[in-house]
Amino acid sequence: MNTDIYYMKRAIELSKQGIGYTNPNPLVGAIIVKNGKVIGEGYHKAYGDWHAEINAFNNCSEKTHGATMYVTLEPCSHYGKTPPCAEEIIRKGISKVVVGMKDPNPLVSGKGINILKENGIEVICGILEDEIKKLNEIFIKYITTKTPFCILKTAMTLDGKIATYTGDSKWITNDKSRNYVHTLRHRVSSIMVGIETVIRDNPSLNVRLQNDIKINSFKASDPIRIIVDTRARIPLDSNVLHIESNAKTIIAVTEKADINKIKALQKLGAEIIIVPTKNGRVDLTILMKMLGKMKIDSVLLEGGGTLNWSALNEGIVDKVISFIAPKIIGGKDSKTPVEGAGKEFVKDAFCVTDINISNFDNDIMIECYLDTVNSINNNQYTSHI
Repeated sequence: MNTDIYYMKRAIELSKQGIGYTNPNPLVGAIIVKNGKVIGEGYHKAYGDWHAEINAFNNCSEKTHGATMYVTLEPCSHYGKTPPCAEEIIRKGISKVVVGMKDPNPLVSGKGINILKENGIEVICGILEDEIKKLNEIFIKYITTKTPFCILKTAMTLDGKIATYTGDSKWITNDKSRNYVHTLRHRVSSIMVGIETVIRDNPSLNVRLQNDIKINSFKASDPIRIIVDTRARIPLDSNVLHIESNAKTIIAVTEKADINKIKALQKLGAEIIIVPTKNGRVDLTILMKMLGKMKIDSVLLEGGGTLNWSALNEGIVDKVISFIAPKIIGGKDSKTPVEGAGKEFVKDAFCVTDINISNFDNDIMIECYLDTVNSINNNQYTSHI
């Protein structure tokens, strides 16, 4: 195996230990190699904490002069919550830096690399770039658009039902599938559902992982809970308003909401944001912009068929993760993952691309991306990344 690829793979594995803790920052890993030996490793552990490069320096077993650094993302060149990593790399006498991908932030992209080169450091860029981009797809979307990366998650039977005609839905998928969903919840900043889901299922919308699943060495973090509730119909005894959690609950309402109900919700600790309407409902496009300004970089959409349809129709969905269980329940009145008005013609269907299929015992998980070109007739698809 190529030496650069070998060490970059290790840096990527290190970066994954930050999953769920660095949002809205990227996942970054760094390795320092000298005379063919790894002398230091580090990764970005949490938002506001030291960057991967600094942690690698702090863990070094010997002096770094003349060493090579492998880092998954271009070293930063600006002062943020921490000093610029590029300056520290220069100060530590690193002679070569191998970079996985450039910083996608249009304000800083390439500046860190240029600073290193200007100071006589050899720089190689683009090692395992596609893999690193996939790992940081949330960060890339957020930093370039200032809006959250939106994942639409569904779980259905083989005949496309998410519940029976009576509304019973426990459980469509198996334990392994449901546990994986909780790792997804840990990965993102927020989880969003519609008010009908809250009224029907009264979910907690927190992270519940099996004891044998370890993420990093810390307790898994709950996502911010976002309830799309045009008229503030949410019952005051709903679980999302009373759960003990390290994350807040946001209720997205419109001017149609009763002011007294809003005050009652705020008294329970919920944060209320008033969003303009579109077709009589919360304008999801504006909501996503508002969430972006709140530094919410990602949304896991788990809300029923009506909200799912609206999200797709408004073009806010980036990725779809769909679990299919080997069960058939039938029923013309049984709920489906996407409802709403629906498309009139097949040629106008939402198209997906970059499809990946996994198994959780007998459950199937399909992971794919919304095809922004949507050219179903000529099959000219483009990659999401």
